[in-house]
Amino acid sequence: MNKIQHPSNNGVLGAPAGWDQVELPCSALPITHTHVGDLPTVLSYWRPDADELAALNAGGAVRLWVVGATMPPVMLDVENA
Repeated sequence: MNKIQHPSNNGVLGAPAGWDQVELPCSALPITHTHVGDLPTVLSYWRPDADELAALNAGGAVRLWVVGATMPPVMLDVENA
């Protein structure tokens, strides 16, 4: 998946302090700070490349990887074109 700029982006996340870029590179991520009701949320936008899109169309699944020992509350959806 390729991270993309979105018209709603109003911030950028960088690698956490002390991150080991050699072990696992982490580049800047354009984000949108917003809310769902009273809950603060952060959105990032991603677009599959041609191979990923073909895999999805063939029934492949989207995986969400989180670095750490647990998973924070997350959500995946698709924005209409």
